[in-house]
Amino acid sequence: MFTLYTPLTANKALPEVKRLFSNILMHKKQAVTLQEKVELIIQSGSQFEAFIKKKQELNAAVSSYYKAIEQLEASGVVIKDVEQGLLDFPSKRFNEEVWLCWKVGENEIKFWHAKDEGFIGRKPLESTGKIEP
Repeated sequence: MFTLYTPLTANKALPEVKRLFSNILMHKKQAVTLQEKVELIIQSGSQFEAFIKKKQELNAAVSSYYKAIEQLEASGVVIKDVEQGLLDFPSKRFNEEVWLCWKVGENEIKFWHAKDEGFIGRKPLESTGKIEP
């Protein structure tokens, strides 16, 4: 789904976005843990059966991780960096397409940046003029 967000609609969506992003982090943690277990099984020289069972669990965890990402991005929000918790909401500032940006730990959407800028180019919303729907 394609949605253009305003600061108001982005902030209204933020509780659900936070929940979905938290779910992504949980699935990622599970996949990383299972990958470590698969590596230990390989290093220990275990039987094929143990390796294959754990590898299948890993495959399912990776699939769940990507499904969680798809679920969040289906809302139109784009994950820029899972590790840093950077997410962008497509928006318009006057006639220019821009990103409203949010980072894990922030309580609301307070910044924007141009399409070709990243986190470093963030500008406060209140000093930029109107962001339109």
